[in-house]
Amino acid sequence: MSNQILVLGYGSVGAATVAALRLRGTPVRVAQRSKPANLPPDVPFTPCDTLDLASLEAAVAGAAQVVVALGFAYDGKFWQDVWPRAMQNLVDVCAKTGARMVFVDNLYMYGPQTEPLHEDVPLSDLPRKPAVRSEVTRIWQAAAGRVRVAALRAPDFYGPGAGPQSQLGDLAFGALAGGKTATLVLPPDIPHEFAYVPDFARGVVSLLDAPDEDFGQAWHLPCAPTLTPRQILEIGAAAIGAKVKISALPPWSLPILGLAMPILRELYEMRFQFNRPYRVDSSKFAKHFWGDATPFEIGAVKTAQWFKDKAKDSA
Repeated sequence: MSNQILVLGYGSVGAATVAALRLRGTPVRVAQRSKPANLPPDVPFTPCDTLDLASLEAAVAGAAQVVVALGFAYDGKFWQDVWPRAMQNLVDVCAKTGARMVFVDNLYMYGPQTEPLHEDVPLSDLPRKPAVRSEVTRIWQAAAGRVRVAALRAPDFYGPGAGPQSQLGDLAFGALAGGKTATLVLPPDIPHEFAYVPDFARGVVSLLDAPDEDFGQAWHLPCAPTLTPRQILEIGAAAIGAKVKISALPPWSLPILGLAMPILRELYEMRFQFNRPYRVDSSKFAKHFWGDATPFEIGAVKTAQWFKDKAKDSA
């Protein structure tokens, strides 16, 4: 039987997962609409449109497991159209081929919370993006019995290679590495959980190796002990000799600024994730797999150094 892994989507987490699988010699290939410019030459690539059932079925053929690390444009109205269709196609194709699915997920579906998030928090129908993620969750949950799906959920991510998609990416660590002021949408002094991209990939691989009884459920990825964005940036900046200068956008300004930058308008909807301490309970995963998440003293340093090296290369 084939042990080949198909990774759908080659963003930060998809790329890190491919790297982790290649390191241990697991056959892996990548599929998405267009071939990534940074894809290693020895990794097979298949063009694939997840919204086209025939295209998706052709890409999944021969794969024992599928890692869904897709990213659609950050637009709530667009999500309402594409995410349910994509997940339904994924469920149908994996059910037909027998492939297991590991779904790289976020935590939007829980809505506003005041306690650490755990896997049994009820799904939220708060529009728009939380409701979409809840709908997607219900689709794969309803397919239990005909397809094996495990969802790996994590908060905002950071790490080497995590650029504009990361709250601590280009505009934060990237800016500091270039001697500029970091711009944050997150309040700099409210504790906020962050997942390190290599840990995300490690979590995906743990589920790929897990038995079937660990599927049909969601898992929360372990993260380093919660710090504030300022504290995380200070750890990384100190390692590269950079000064920490931060400009924070107040939440009330996001709809106004969103007239020029639509992504800020989209982030305003998600302000419940950053206008209060944001913590995640990952004890379930830690007890079953591992809980030694990369500390910020390592992750933030490696991230800052990656952005510093990137700035040197582009100078």
